[in-house]
Amino acid sequence: MSTRPKKPARPASRARPLLVKGWLWLGVAALVLVVACFVFLLAKPPHFNQAASGISGSGPSAPIVEDERRVFAQYAGSESCRSCHAEAYESWAISNHGLAERRVEPQLDQAAFVPASSFRHATQSTSSRFDGTNYLITCVGLSRTNETHRVVRVIGNDPLRQYLAAFPGGRLQTLEAAFDPRKNEWFNVYGEEDRLPGDWGHWTGRGMNWNSMCASCHNTRLRKNYRPASDSYATTMAEMSVGCEACHGPLKAHVDWQHQHGQEGRRDPTPPKPSRRQVMDACGFCHARRSELTGDFKPGDSFFDHQGLVVVDHSAGFYPDGQVRDEDYEFAPFLGSRMATNGVTCVDCHNPHSAKPILPGNWLCLRCHDGTRTNAPVINPVEHAHHKVFGYGPGGERTDFDLMAYSPRAIKETGGECVNCHMPTTRFMQRHPRHDHGLMIPDPLLTKEQGIPNACTRCHSDKDAEWALAACVKWYGAKMDRPTRRRAQWIAHARANDSAARLPLVQMLLGPENPYWQAVGAGLLAPWIADTTVSNALLKSLEHPHPLVRDCAARALEPLVEQPGSAVTRALRRLLDDPVRSVRVSAAWALRGSLEADVAPARELRHYMDLNADQPTGQMQLAAFELARGRPQEAIAHYEKAILWDPNAAAIHHDVAVVLSQVGRNSEAIEHLKTACRLEPKEAEFQFKLGLAWNEAGRMDQTTAALEAAIHLDPRHSAAWYNLGLARNQLGQPEAALDALTRAASIEPNDARIPYAQATILAQLGRSAEAVAAARRALAVQPDFPAAQDLLKQLR
Repeated sequence: MSTRPKKPARPASRARPLLVKGWLWLGVAALVLVVACFVFLLAKPPHFNQAASGISGSGPSAPIVEDERRVFAQYAGSESCRSCHAEAYESWAISNHGLAERRVEPQLDQAAFVPASSFRHATQSTSSRFDGTNYLITCVGLSRTNETHRVVRVIGNDPLRQYLAAFPGGRLQTLEAAFDPRKNEWFNVYGEEDRLPGDWGHWTGRGMNWNSMCASCHNTRLRKNYRPASDSYATTMAEMSVGCEACHGPLKAHVDWQHQHGQEGRRDPTPPKPSRRQVMDACGFCHARRSELTGDFKPGDSFFDHQGLVVVDHSAGFYPDGQVRDEDYEFAPFLGSRMATNGVTCVDCHNPHSAKPILPGNWLCLRCHDGTRTNAPVINPVEHAHHKVFGYGPGGERTDFDLMAYSPRAIKETGGECVNCHMPTTRFMQRHPRHDHGLMIPDPLLTKEQGIPNACTRCHSDKDAEWALAACVKWYGAKMDRPTRRRAQWIAHARANDSAARLPLVQMLLGPENPYWQAVGAGLLAPWIADTTVSNALLKSLEHPHPLVRDCAARALEPLVEQPGSAVTRALRRLLDDPVRSVRVSAAWALRGSLEADVAPARELRHYMDLNADQPTGQMQLAAFELARGRPQEAIAHYEKAILWDPNAAAIHHDVAVVLSQVGRNSEAIEHLKTACRLEPKEAEFQFKLGLAWNEAGRMDQTTAALEAAIHLDPRHSAAWYNLGLARNQLGQPEAALDALTRAASIEPNDARIPYAQATILAQLGRSAEAVAAARRALAVQPDFPAAQDLLKQLR
């Protein structure tokens, strides 16, 4: 099922932040630690995915792209499976996988277009009709007026269907008008959001481009084939829709063998025999929010040889406890669950051909939680959940049931159903409720503290978190104070840039956690990378057996590669020979400023960047790459193309402003930062950078106004407080400057620059004893701080 795109998350730029001229007399460059993580292209949730074009096999010497004709010749098509596997075929053919993408068919689509109809959404109106030959949709198009487009394909089936229209350059665009076959009605996947032409996420924009955003997960072994010179596509595939070979891999050899030897009674040597991990990885290819590294995953390959997985981090895509917030799909949350830790896979619960649960309701969970499995606690759902299970008798009357005494199909489960508490649903695209596969324990205390949803008040919407918490404490007592609660609390603190989260996250990274959560810890530690405890823990994690942990640790360590010959640089260079591609590419990205162009990981990195160059975030990544290679003008050109493709993305305006400032085009930088602040008025970082840019222009009044706006938006923005202190001192306001620096130090006590700045101001005020104390605080944090050492000598 395709989805409505979200605004792209900003790739972290390797541009150095804007420098504050005129404040260096304090001996402190007003720098912001920019953690230039490896770029994950989150221009969309991955079921609206980058499509395919990539690699076969693994290891540094694996080819970048397999020959397309040779690859497609290995496929036989789903119809070839029908005669021998009739039951599986019939189950698949009517499933959401079997109908993931198709041409328009009167039997399935007539009801959506006959009779003609129209509906309003926000300020717009969309209509549908059948003219006797073509299925037509009329809506606002590139001309900014109503245009009529012929439907050429359908993606998705139940609970909604989206329609594709052909555009020049080999493009197919996904219309925002969708049809609900259950209710037999049209609706807009954006609801009342009024997207207009020119917006990245409008149906005519790149955010709704089928070739880049939908095709790879709605078809079998797809090649996107983007042509950057003409900005066009020649997209091809082995088979339309998610066919048998999308999950089983190429089967032409199997079909041929069966035709030749099938009646001989011999064992067929051709079918692949995937491991349980390979089955999970095949599901994860589409059911994950991720970046495409190769564009050519096939069943049997490792997920991490082809994708970069998006996990819980500083972004708002997930809640701090791991619950999905954006359209994150199932794979990542499930990897973080106790079920996955104990070896459960997708096909333990889902029929692989129909994709439906293999048993209804609680009977699915009780296959393991009935005392027959060693690692699964025995659970009586009614006693455990404190909710009754009821059903309906022959006359439709409501009847309470003994859960274990009736057949599964006799009951209509409600509050006592396991998934209601442990797999709550979130509705996407207006009509599609999806279960969260993190299998987490509801905790109303986290709702009170952090605003994290809990399953209790999702159902009992007339009650509050206090009511739910009281019930949980009454029923479960001290069991509620579990490690998962503390983990969520520390992740929330890390997102708020609270340095108190640093050591707990180190413990999470090095402790006995599920590897998914260790990887989360690695990524969240990036802001404190200068701390040796953090950097040493991340260095150790580069040898972790799970590639996701190595990957996230490599990205977090990236800022330290600016120290030539350092232990970090040497360790990351060793990762260039890692057996897993995602780790190699992350290491190559971290080292991109000095990486030799002809080594295999550099070619893999270049392939990854070229694969994603048809999206604004891909252009941002190319810009960051060029900047690291010392080519700022080329970087600006990529940023300008990204802005052309997505003029309303504040992050792009921010990043190009940083580079423009570097090359002395400060007035242009200010205009881009003002645009970023207008587009995202609640983003403190943009106001902070605007303050630095105004200082470059010598406008101290505008500088302090922007810095004060930044701390108003984020009172814990230590760099803004620090720079505000410097600005106030330059304006002749030393006491106000000291107040601001005190706030900065309370937020970031491990930054030696802050007490040093306090010491210089106190020395100028003649408060020598206080200045000595401040200089000593700086040296306690950083004993090899030369400026603080010199100042202390002068004060003695």
